[in-house]
Amino acid sequence: MTVLIEAAQRGLQALLQLFMHPFYYVGILFVILQYRRQIQFERKLFHTKLHSLVSETWRALWWGWVGGLIASVLMAAVGATVQADAVLLLWVVSLLLTFIRVRFLCWAYAIGVLGVVQAGYRLFAPALEPAPSWLGDLIHTILNLNMASLLALIAVLHLVEALLIRQHGAKTATPMFYESKRGKIVGGYHMQGFWPVVLFLIVPLQGGGGIALPWTPLIGGELWSAGWTIVGFPVMIGFAEMTKSRLPREKARLSAKLLACYACAVLLLALLAYVWPIMTVVASIGCIALHEGLLLFSKWDESRRSPIYVHDRRGLKILGILPGSAAAELGLGPGEIIHKVNGMAVTTKRELHQAMQQNPAFCKLEVFNLAGESKFVKRAMFSDEHHQLGIILAPDQEAMYYAGEKQPSLFAYVSRRLRGLFANQSGGRPM
Repeated sequence: MTVLIEAAQRGLQALLQLFMHPFYYVGILFVILQYRRQIQFERKLFHTKLHSLVSETWRALWWGWVGGLIASVLMAAVGATVQADAVLLLWVVSLLLTFIRVRFLCWAYAIGVLGVVQAGYRLFAPALEPAPSWLGDLIHTILNLNMASLLALIAVLHLVEALLIRQHGAKTATPMFYESKRGKIVGGYHMQGFWPVVLFLIVPLQGGGGIALPWTPLIGGELWSAGWTIVGFPVMIGFAEMTKSRLPREKARLSAKLLACYACAVLLLALLAYVWPIMTVVASIGCIALHEGLLLFSKWDESRRSPIYVHDRRGLKILGILPGSAAAELGLGPGEIIHKVNGMAVTTKRELHQAMQQNPAFCKLEVFNLAGESKFVKRAMFSDEHHQLGIILAPDQEAMYYAGEKQPSLFAYVSRRLRGLFANQSGGRPM
């Protein structure tokens, strides 16, 4: 009972500490900007939005709390020693890295970089001149970082991220037009999700005099016998994927499996750094290298597969479905092929419109599902509904806009938003 009362008191203090943390609100602002950018793409391509800024932001915040509580429980078993100045340093380094690429906001990069800096300074410190006082405080903070605990934190966060992607990854997908490696415009999906995760970590007290934990965390050893407290702070986790060869739910499952494997590998690196501190630099470099390896594998996997969101001789390929539309009621989905409309075979958008005009009050479709089997669906048509039943078709070569695959830096993104312009190129306008 004493432990529960102590935990409740320190938990309330950590909650107040969290709400006073400025980077929690920076994370929320980042989420809003990213989803606003996504919705702008949707309006540009399809003249409507497929996601709601309010609902997407609220979902990110809600699941950020759920994921944070799961991560906090896991870290209570693993162990962590994270001080407030270390959290501030990690946020600053992460934000600086986003000026190179937005995806570098992930703490895996910041912790990996700081681990290398820590090991490098300890190696070359005797040959360096005495540092200025302001730099000395920074070096002191870096040298006091417990890299094993921070690497374990990265492992737990990516495990939680894998769970969130498995559950919600497909829901974040936005249909996009891309340029293929042969120069043709094909359909695909951009999938991104960001969650400002709230962490409540149990950390050991340095001075002692507190109540001992009823269990011993994996990392920390005898440090936990001197008492403990709870520290609350925010962490940003998220993912960004592109696929032209898989369905969104299939891509989300693959990404979740790869992230779970990455989390297990980083946890092993954390244990390696804990048992043999001299291996910290190897573990830090491995944390970054394995993360980059995930991206390289995803690109390689896409490059060896053929795009599936392209029209063929059987009909028009469905790229996406507007939420709440007639097509959604009919059970149509991405990857299916519209073969006939009102008895007429369709292979172009013009033929589709002509076939639908044959009977403006009613529409009957023959569709090939993902298994290649034919199915028939029908529905009455109403004047206030989408002219294509809410079906987003794969692009043809007359598409006016397509998206670039390369993710911009934060500086480039902010500059583009300020200019409010899209670059023009011959044969199409990339967004």
